[in-house]
Amino acid sequence: MAAGVTLTSSGGGAVAAGNEALTRDLDAILADPGLQGADIGVTVRDANTGEVVYTRSGGRRSQVGSNLKVLTTAAALDLLGPDYRWKTELKSSGARNGSTLNGDLVLRGTGDPTMSASRYQALAATLKNSGVTTISGALVLDDTAFDSQPYGLGWAWDDEPYSYSAETSALTLSPDAKFSAGTVVVRVKPGAATGDPVQVSVEPANDQVQIQNTATTNGDAGISVEREHGTNVIKVSGSTWVETTALSTVKDPTGLVGSVFRKALEQNGIQVQGGVRRGAAPQGAAVLASDESMTLGQLINPLLKNSNNMLAEVLVKSAGGSFTNGVNQLSRKWAGLGIDPNWVEIFDGSGMSRMDEISPDDLTSVLIKGKTRPWFGTWSASLPVAGRDGTLVNRMKGTKAEGNVQAKTGSMSGVSALTGYVTTQTGRQLVFSIVQNNLVLWFSPKTIEDKIAVRLASDGATTTMATPKVESVPQQRKAPAQDRKKVPAKERYDVECSWIGTC
Repeated sequence: MAAGVTLTSSGGGAVAAGNEALTRDLDAILADPGLQGADIGVTVRDANTGEVVYTRSGGRRSQVGSNLKVLTTAAALDLLGPDYRWKTELKSSGARNGSTLNGDLVLRGTGDPTMSASRYQALAATLKNSGVTTISGALVLDDTAFDSQPYGLGWAWDDEPYSYSAETSALTLSPDAKFSAGTVVVRVKPGAATGDPVQVSVEPANDQVQIQNTATTNGDAGISVEREHGTNVIKVSGSTWVETTALSTVKDPTGLVGSVFRKALEQNGIQVQGGVRRGAAPQGAAVLASDESMTLGQLINPLLKNSNNMLAEVLVKSAGGSFTNGVNQLSRKWAGLGIDPNWVEIFDGSGMSRMDEISPDDLTSVLIKGKTRPWFGTWSASLPVAGRDGTLVNRMKGTKAEGNVQAKTGSMSGVSALTGYVTTQTGRQLVFSIVQNNLVLWFSPKTIEDKIAVRLASDGATTTMATPKVESVPQQRKAPAQDRKKVPAKERYDVECSWIGTC
């Protein structure tokens, strides 16, 4: 809190002198009956001076979902630097004898979450172009840059099949442009005639995933694609008339990469005589081919815009090799971002852990301190923009917040949060963090966040509504008890915006 700022109490909130009207309006928004029994924390501060404009339980630690990525990315940029890149290398300590490489060929990864089947194909082509056609030893998969713990502490086991909860591995691949690391695309096409089984394919092709298909070509029940817990068996069921695609996580991304790369070698005419195994590259092994990722500064955009959990976890393990040590390494940068490590609990990078706890005050401190960093322009431009892109593309359209609010969204069952920047009508830049916990599932918490953000964006306008109308996320009526019990299980999972169908 800035020195010399006098706070007065107004209803449930507190306000710096001169902001009484704003306080009354925000208090009115937070009086929504849908918030009965919920825990709400709100902090609004001047982005340049740190002056507190409004606070309600702003110092209370809570689960913040994907708002944790604000801290993760800022700390990673401080620790690793915006020019940090991930390398994937082919290495060997064996000697060449004509077109034969006598010894093992090691594929070593350092966690590049953007690696694709085509880039693994390019590595194989580079080896081919060097004249190698035979590997006398094995293809060795080296994923030792990261430990073997695939999931963060406190993650929900039943999220396992879904793309936002993939395993984190030093050897991985992404099958799509959004860098959904640790997943494959399951493509479903209708059969030739009504009642025929649908046709199912997996991209990239591999021998790790098994498909169990009971889906048919009829009706409009839709297609379910779900990986069986602890296995690589993907079950496809339901019915459809049209082609559809879905992402599925895989068990053991390293094994998937091994399958894809072995196939790439074969397609390039390279024979591996010793099979496939796992292990570390020998000390002093020569680099035969390499691939380098985009920079961390470039990766921040898809990470924040799309709220990509797996990219956030790669940052943690890149910082320290494991979830625990990675968080410890990143925590070295927290004090410089306004965070006291003794008063937060962080166990991962994405915010999926139910053990993570941080306050709105802390999150606004990161936003303020971030403005002093050389990477700030790249980082702030990567935050979703209201009504324009990312996870805010469908929110606050047609309001003063559209094109103005830059903020990180966050959603888990019972949790919703929004943290970011907004400029008022008088040109004052504010930072804000809204964190809602212990919510009932029938209520639309995004409505509350949008109303607050729009009110902040409208501050200083000639006419200001006390509770601005926000059309993008309509308030839901309370469902009868018997209907609320029927919420599909998948819609209760810890996924960005899963409750309401829009971010």
